Amino acid sequence: MYSSSLADAPAIREPLHAPVAHLVRGGVTEGVHYGSVVVLGTDGEVDFQLGDIEVAFYPRSALKPVQAVAMVRAGLPLDGELLSLAAASHSGEERHLAGTRRILELAGATEDDLRNVTDLPYGPVVRDFWIREGRPPSRLAQNCSGKHAAMLYTCKLNGWSLDGYLDPAHPLQQAIAEIVEDLTGQRIARVTVDGCGAPLFSVSLNGLARAAARVTTAVPGTPEARVADAMREHAEMASGSGRDVAALMRAVPGLLAKDGFEGVGVAALPDGRAVAVKISDGADRARVPVTAAALVRAGVDPAQLTPFEGEPLLGGGEPVGTITPVRALRP
Repeated sequence: MYSSSLADAPAIREPLHAPVAHLVRGGVTEGVHYGSVVVLGTDGEVDFQLGDIEVAFYPRSALKPVQAVAMVRAGLPLDGELLSLAAASHSGEERHLAGTRRILELAGATEDDLRNVTDLPYGPVVRDFWIREGRPPSRLAQNCSGKHAAMLYTCKLNGWSLDGYLDPAHPLQQAIAEIVEDLTGQRIARVTVDGCGAPLFSVSLNGLARAAARVTTAVPGTPEARVADAMREHAEMASGSGRDVAALMRAVPGLLAKDGFEGVGVAALPDGRAVAVKISDGADRARVPVTAAALVRAGVDPAQLTPFEGEPLLGGGEPVGTITPVRALRP
């Protein structure tokens, strides 16, 4: 199904995105979202593609399940809610903060040891509450704090220095890079810094979909399967209340889904079918319906995906249009 040899790194160039969704208001196309989409079959081969699926791009937080797999392979003993949190872009709810504190406690570390940026909670409701209460930004509240706490715990277990754990040359980040290449099946094209401060690895959209498929098809009990099980069973811990990726995993049994900033989404089923989406302008309003359309292309029952068909466009407070995936995406 998947080759054990690594393909060359994807090319670094301007991506050749294609139209993936139309904003239709009152029967007229008001705007167009460009992007790229890939759908993999159960054999790991490309069943459908649109745009540029082989160019180098940054998966952003959609790569977190792979980072979590790398940490579990390196000895991270977390399971359940805390392992889901290790792969999370969380909303900053109290359960997320409490879980992160618990991981830090297990690592014998404190919030001061975290090296992610300070921020207000990502979830709009929680963020508004913090602002009303006058609570300042913190590393704990930032949406990647669970991942960073797990990184500290992994370092502690391996006897690696906690200082500089975000340096690409640190043993932790070297171990993560190795697993990114293993699961995507290709060399990393470039390494930069993600918004939270952690190293960010550039692969292809096709590589991201392959990685997700390998996570969901792994043998039970393996690091990949443990991460997939934790995220599916504790979907809100990997995201938050009301988040679309959590709702998507609830709607489609067995689905693993993860979002990333700048319009990235990836989802995979236990039989290896997988989709990955990149919206060129980073718009979430297009990411969700395009991901849903790609999943229908992959064979998911359209009735399960009705709630994800796209938010309405309003006129005078009333729906007058919608965001519609392009015809090529619709089976």
